[in-house]
Amino acid sequence: MDRRQVLAYRIAAQGLHREHGGADTAASLAVFDLGVQDGARDVALLALTARLDRIPSLVDDPALVLVWSHRGAQHYHRRADLPAVTRALVPLNEADAMARLGWRAKQAAEAGMTATDALFTAARAMREVVPGPTGKGAASTAISKLVPEALTYACRGCQATHILENLFRLCSLPGGVRLVPGESPATLAPLEGRGRIGTKPDPAAVTATIAAYLTLHGPATAGAAAGFVGTSAASAKAVLPDLVPVDVEGKRALIAPENLAALESPPEPDLVRLLPPWDPFLQARDRDVLVPDRALQKEVWRMLGNPGALLADGEISGVWRSKTSGRRLDFTVSPFWTISVAARKAAGEEAARIAAARGFTDVRVAW
Repeated sequence: MDRRQVLAYRIAAQGLHREHGGADTAASLAVFDLGVQDGARDVALLALTARLDRIPSLVDDPALVLVWSHRGAQHYHRRADLPAVTRALVPLNEADAMARLGWRAKQAAEAGMTATDALFTAARAMREVVPGPTGKGAASTAISKLVPEALTYACRGCQATHILENLFRLCSLPGGVRLVPGESPATLAPLEGRGRIGTKPDPAAVTATIAAYLTLHGPATAGAAAGFVGTSAASAKAVLPDLVPVDVEGKRALIAPENLAALESPPEPDLVRLLPPWDPFLQARDRDVLVPDRALQKEVWRMLGNPGALLADGEISGVWRSKTSGRRLDFTVSPFWTISVAARKAAGEEAARIAAARGFTDVRVAW
């Protein structure tokens, strides 16, 4: 099959049709099978606005919780899924732990412990220093006093010693710590009803994460799924679910057999959406499938300050940015090619939805 059919499948699988998705609450969206990444500029809020008829409220939704999870990035997850997400963050073995932390053998030697031991040493320290709401800086400084010096660094900016950032983020959920939504700078808090720190690998939990990735971003390779998890392709291949191969324009990819029918006959992607930076749709690791042109890839995924993406007629067809002007939100949309009058009108309607979700009473769109 060709890539346009793959994109049509992913658009449907991720609930971007709205009327076809059937989701009436944020937690019922399929994208929460992996979690929805959050960040500056209301990323998660706008990702849900693109998928729900109503404008959601993430901060007040008791069904959702904000944590550092995949790759140490902030994600909203279903509260009910959190035990499984936590188990999936436990490294399968030392090679997996090294990959997730981005360590090399030299760093483990300098730390005087394995990467796995470093993760759980930090998790136990995290639990100790966050008995209640605690600012990120204060928590990092306190943890640095409880772990080996090799796991810390001196921060010139705030004249303090902090734990290594990636280790700090990856140890938080195993340590039973969440993020407080809507707080800036970041504030940590203990998870309600947290149990003992689990250190036993759970291959089935990692398999479930890979299966969710291949459902939402398939067909794809094991390496792509590994990239989302933050581990190596070898570690991912060791725990793959049952999959079938699919030829996508001459390249081999994988998908679960139960998703083949949806892949073979996806609904027409006749929709327009303004996706925020780091939207779930943009989280696929096979960027050549999403945007084949390498020059245009650099417009969508930048080193710093990603724009949003214009999704029109089944393709990422441009980028967009917004800025505030009093109570008005101004959008600048930069299409990659000629966009129809109907698609421009639909994009204007999507801009109005985004403005309302962010609390703006007026909107202006420039092309």
